[in-house]
Amino acid sequence: MNEIQQVVQDTLNSTIFGGTGVWFLIGAALVFFMQAGFAMVETGFTRAKNAGNIIMKNLMDFCIGTVVFTLLGFGLLLGEDTLFGLVGIPNMDIFTNFNNFPWHNFVFNMVFCATTATIVSGAMAERTKFVSYCVYSAVISCVVYPIEAHWIWGGGWLAQLGFLDFAGSTAIHMVGGCAALIGAIILGPRIGKYGKNGKVNAIPGHSLTLGALGVFILWFGWYGFNGAAAGNTDYLGQIFLTTTIAPAVATCATMLFTWIKNGKPDVSMSLNGSLAGLVAITAPCADVDALGAAIIGLVAGIIVVIAVEFIDIKLKIDDPVGAVAVHMVNGMWGTIAVGLFATGYGQDGYYTNDGSGVLGLFYGGGFHTLGIQLLGMVSVLAWTVVTMVIFFQIIKHTIGLRVTKDEEMQGLDITEHGLISSYADFMPAVISNASLDAKMEANVTGEVPVTQAVPVQLAGKFSAGAEDGLKITKIDIIFKQSRLEALKEEMDKLGITGMTVSQVLGCGAQKGKAEYYRGVALESNLLPKMKVEIVVCKVPVQDVVDAAIKALYTGHIGDGKIFIYDVEDVVKVRTGETGYDAMQDVE
Repeated sequence: MNEIQQVVQDTLNSTIFGGTGVWFLIGAALVFFMQAGFAMVETGFTRAKNAGNIIMKNLMDFCIGTVVFTLLGFGLLLGEDTLFGLVGIPNMDIFTNFNNFPWHNFVFNMVFCATTATIVSGAMAERTKFVSYCVYSAVISCVVYPIEAHWIWGGGWLAQLGFLDFAGSTAIHMVGGCAALIGAIILGPRIGKYGKNGKVNAIPGHSLTLGALGVFILWFGWYGFNGAAAGNTDYLGQIFLTTTIAPAVATCATMLFTWIKNGKPDVSMSLNGSLAGLVAITAPCADVDALGAAIIGLVAGIIVVIAVEFIDIKLKIDDPVGAVAVHMVNGMWGTIAVGLFATGYGQDGYYTNDGSGVLGLFYGGGFHTLGIQLLGMVSVLAWTVVTMVIFFQIIKHTIGLRVTKDEEMQGLDITEHGLISSYADFMPAVISNASLDAKMEANVTGEVPVTQAVPVQLAGKFSAGAEDGLKITKIDIIFKQSRLEALKEEMDKLGITGMTVSQVLGCGAQKGKAEYYRGVALESNLLPKMKVEIVVCKVPVQDVVDAAIKALYTGHIGDGKIFIYDVEDVVKVRTGETGYDAMQDVE
């Protein structure tokens, strides 16, 4: 490459990459978009009655965080003057010297700060006061995160020692996961999560579809999360490669591990496996090769399952989304992985004989890098534990941390936000008291004029068809969904065309084969079934039963059941007719 080409290349790199490059800001935008991913994962893994509350918390994490980070947090993180490498000294240049303010750096660090705060939302979901959560969000964005991030990225004492956390396994994920753990412990479990005898009850989330969407959004955003600080195209390509391999291997490992362990691959745990691999590769993404990334992902995919079940089943700490296992545990693993798998050829410096650069234990670097990584991890962990225990206890004993039992049972959407439902299509149709007293006109449909309609008659005393000696019987049939058409054909042969068909969930007395949700056995396995309700009078009941058995019988467990009831009477609403006459459609 001649001198002119080199100048052109350097100009392009400085325009696209680096702390003031275009890609730096595009990466920041991708990290911001990850807020949507966190919102979807947390919403999907929790119950529908709290969906609006979860969305609101994720929204306010970023908005409150922006305000306090602007006022104080950025100065503590990247202030030009520092206090012994422990904390930056705020100078408020964003207000007093805006023209010379590092705008790119502020935006980049702001979106990372918001990510740290939002990790906690999932672990404390479904029982935290909204106002208390807002206070927590302000505290972690204003003080807790900026100070420890200064140690690592702001020229602080850990950076001076050579501690490496390229994109935030420690500074963001471990800190957020640790805060989540402390918050979940102080807050306590959701009502019904643990029985008096220590039994662990699974509380499945209401939408794995939303959870999966969130994981895909997060994975997409992670390319900016890890890659935004790439120094050039080559380093960016390396980061993209490791950021792809690790979560892919982790997901496969989680799927196979849960498949072997529980007999079936666990969907929600596999989604956690993807995130675990992404968290674990965050610190070493710029300094490991493909083999290292694969091993990091393999370990992450297994330990996330072990950690989720250990925290839930053994420690009895209620973490609805697995935030602690994904972020804290795998943030720690990713931090350690740098000291094990750094190749010495990454963006953080080539390894030379004088000891410069980064070289992991398994690549001949000895324990030097690993020791620094362990020291940094323990130091940041201690800072987070001490500060978050203090702040959560202050919140608990002042404004209160947890909602009341009644509020938790009703759901935080209605009690905290006045939101009847986050899903409008499922909102109940409510008739106000005023409408009950108003005179209402009949809503007539079809081609029959009102003047020709059959006059309404009062039903009088129910006669059960006694005058003509006919007995009315209701038959309920519950069966496999696949046999519906066969049953309809058999009923048509008997001349029965009137039936009510419903989709239901149920199980037999044996409660079905044991299934697992995130490693916890479900109390009962509710299977999808069909329910057909038929009312007969002149058609013999035995004929209906025989026809149903003919249509539904396969000889396997779960063919279905038939329930037969005596009906006292039938009343046709429009005409007031009773008994056999009320069951006829022809006027």
